[in-house]
Amino acid sequence: MIGRLRGTLLEKNPPQILVDVSGVGYEVDVPMSTFYHLPATGQAVSLHTHLAVREDGHFLYGFGSEEERAVFRQLIKVSGIGARTALAVLSGLSVGDLAQAIALQEAGRLVKIPGIGKKTAERLLLELKDKLGKALPTVAAGLAPSDTAAAPDARSDILNALMALGYNEKEALGAMKGLADDAGVSDGIRQALKLLAKP
Repeated sequence: MIGRLRGTLLEKNPPQILVDVSGVGYEVDVPMSTFYHLPATGQAVSLHTHLAVREDGHFLYGFGSEEERAVFRQLIKVSGIGARTALAVLSGLSVGDLAQAIALQEAGRLVKIPGIGKKTAERLLLELKDKLGKALPTVAAGLAPSDTAAAPDARSDILNALMALGYNEKEALGAMKGLADDAGVSDGIRQALKLLAKP
């Protein structure tokens, strides 16, 4: 089991990144909550990881904190929740917000996440109530620093990231209309997700 990676961040193509560890490039899928806090490419990065071995391949998931990884592992134990949906949950809600939603049994906050319907939200609330609601402290939501400069193709990266998280093109483009023209990738994705989460 690969439990941790430390190396050089080579590429950022949300939600996937490429990390060079002693000459070996690891493709790692990360939730947006982790993506926001990544350093610039070429910088050192350290991630807590979860390796999933399936018939169609080995998949590596990375997290900025042990709490995020612990929540991911709890999520994928829930019937009907795969790794992609678990990443979408962690992209749509911080660990603290998710713990709060479960503690207060707020299904409405979960159904706003792509791939989570009413029944799935209720199942998550039921199965995670005793595991997350009490175990995790409410984490103060810190804002990640904005990108220092917006890349010319930032908007296409934002669109691709939103679609990779399960939003359709119409929803993604609609959310992007509310973004500043100079929004960087991380900041733009965060703003778009906030817009998409509004009723």
